[in-house]
Amino acid sequence: MNAPFDKNVNNAATQPKFLSVWDIQAYYGESYIVQGVSFDIHEGEILALLGRNGAGKTSTLRAIARLDNPALKHGEIWLDHQPLHLMKAHQASAAGIALVPEDRRIIPGLTVEENLKLAQIAPPIGWSLERIYELFPRLGERKSQEGVTLSGGEQQMLAIARALARDIKVLLLDEPYEGLAPVIVQEIAKTLNIIRDQGITTVIVEQNAVAALKLADRAVILDTGSVVFDGSAKEVLENDQLRAQYLAI
Repeated sequence: MNAPFDKNVNNAATQPKFLSVWDIQAYYGESYIVQGVSFDIHEGEILALLGRNGAGKTSTLRAIARLDNPALKHGEIWLDHQPLHLMKAHQASAAGIALVPEDRRIIPGLTVEENLKLAQIAPPIGWSLERIYELFPRLGERKSQEGVTLSGGEQQMLAIARALARDIKVLLLDEPYEGLAPVIVQEIAKTLNIIRDQGITTVIVEQNAVAALKLADRAVILDTGSVVFDGSAKEVLENDQLRAQYLAI
């Protein structure tokens, strides 16, 4: 068994912060879901937000994206000096936040290209269709196909591509690997590395913790709505005690 971990260590604490989440507390009705969560993310970094089911991971993503549920009752969220906690969802989107939800939300009746063009109706417009098809050649091959008829992996690619069609700074991914074959998981991971190289910051919530940790620079682990670890992804991969206690792996 590896040595005990220090849940308060942040190995990159001296670097400038890009997205800061400070003591956020959020509720679904009377249920206290996010209980004082704080962490920082650096520009161009991939952060794995991990924990068991019900730990508050998706609720934290939704709070950052400023969706109505859960209701943010306390705390602050800052993106590149902009107060996200004072914004509505559409304002957070315009500021550069993009959430790809677990169910992907591909619009029925629209082709792949129509789904992408719809994301570009209003500014700020991000990647061109040509650039998107270069990153996702399968989508280019299927641009005239109805989006909901794509395979699960292709729908995930479309959901990520649709986010990139906006001018985004932070990509929030909720269970992007769910239901996908290992070969497709590897393909999407390679794509996310390319996106990181473009300077986009990514937060990934994923039950496939090992795959997320292999991709990520850093990890934050939640347990019953609170942060119990904030440090390097490598440390989590190498710490049997930590993984067994909070991730059951």
